[in-house]
Amino acid sequence: MGQKIVIDPVTRVEGHGRVTIHLDDAGNVEDARLHIVEFRGFERMIQGRPYLEVPVIVQRLCGICPVSHHLAGAKAIDCVVGVGPEGLTPTGEKMRRLMHYGQMFQSHALHFFHLASPDLLFGAGASVEKRNVVAVAREYPELAIQGITMRKFGQEIILATAGKKIHGISAVPGGIHKNLSIADRDRFLVGEKDFNINKMVDWSVAIIDFIKNYHKKNSGLMDSFAAFPSNHLSLVNKDGGMDLYHGVLRAVDAEGRKILNDVDYREYVKHIQEETKSWSYMKFPFLNSIGKENGWYRVGPLARLNTVDFIPTPLAQKEFEEFRAYTKGKPNNMSLHTHWARLIELLHSAEKMKELLNDPDLQGNDLIAKGARQREGVGVVEAPRGTLFHHYEVNDDDSVARCNLIVSTTNNNEAMNRAVGHVAKAFLTGVKEITDGLLNHLEVAIRAYDPCLSCATHALGEIPLRVSIYDSNGMLVDEKAT
Repeated sequence: MGQKIVIDPVTRVEGHGRVTIHLDDAGNVEDARLHIVEFRGFERMIQGRPYLEVPVIVQRLCGICPVSHHLAGAKAIDCVVGVGPEGLTPTGEKMRRLMHYGQMFQSHALHFFHLASPDLLFGAGASVEKRNVVAVAREYPELAIQGITMRKFGQEIILATAGKKIHGISAVPGGIHKNLSIADRDRFLVGEKDFNINKMVDWSVAIIDFIKNYHKKNSGLMDSFAAFPSNHLSLVNKDGGMDLYHGVLRAVDAEGRKILNDVDYREYVKHIQEETKSWSYMKFPFLNSIGKENGWYRVGPLARLNTVDFIPTPLAQKEFEEFRAYTKGKPNNMSLHTHWARLIELLHSAEKMKELLNDPDLQGNDLIAKGARQREGVGVVEAPRGTLFHHYEVNDDDSVARCNLIVSTTNNNEAMNRAVGHVAKAFLTGVKEITDGLLNHLEVAIRAYDPCLSCATHALGEIPLRVSIYDSNGMLVDEKAT
């Protein structure tokens, strides 16, 4: 019986998880797992509620990405009220899209500047005191101010479109309950010197230049750290372009071959199954056609840039071409390149917001479409962390009979476990003493996926950080706690 190292919880992620590393008697890594051990069961909690309440209720899954759940739930209930995924009025759809891109923009800014940048700026092995956004603000004040302002801009877009920054109310079955005022439109288009859409575009370009320069200086680390082949899945527009709000499901393998070829997402149950394992409350999805052993996949910024053919905004398309050229057009399977991909999406979101803000349809008054009542609905969006599925069946009395959610972090479950395993074998083989720097390498691998564990398991509560090493007899030999 070998040793066991425990990281509890993983830090600088949304929610709480635990990592265990099992070592053999020679100190070699035998196994590494990311455990999600809290459970609240939202899929059962929503049963019996009126389906009209779904778009508002489902947001309570999370305070970080409520807009994504708001819109996925609304799209599902659009089907129930007979409107369907493409039946909204122009104002209804474009208001939702502006809300969605505001969410993508603020979430990507939050993750990169607040959660990921300390690892990049100070190194994974830096002291705990430096690995936080306060240290970033102290040593890189201009970068910190940009990050805070960019996130604020996205949140203000959400406020103007959803009615609230967190847990909004605007998306209703069949459409939206308000349009965008001229005053809000002009505030975002012109605004103050450093608070307008043009500045957001400029700063997005600048932060991509930062990550590209970082890659050049640290290519050995960035290209090898938690790099492993995988399948990739996302929504794409019917023309193959990036569309974060709507589209068809596409998956490619590690070589770029299509293994799920632009299918209707309402038929996802024909293509995706979910496996359960005894040591985690989070499920493990996989593609039916390949099987659970090899059918797992990644979702999120890296996967989206691997599945789409192009990005339909000019500045992001230019960056996309450079990103794809780095791997000679093949899928990029390097986990830390997710940060690069995320920032390209940040720029794309800024460009889309600018495009929508200049669209007069946002001041339209035809807000809600109607149709014939149906018994079932599926809604899918590309959330900041990846593909998000909402599926509801309703009773004759209009109550929810069944709910199934496959959230982005659940889709990435196997990929995160593999990333932990790769890093554990690279950095912890032969370890005899716990150091914060060594353990943070494992967290860096997980943070690349920007997991939202609260969404994935509907977790509740807080846990102190505790790391333990056990000897081959199962006796505790070393422990650190905060």
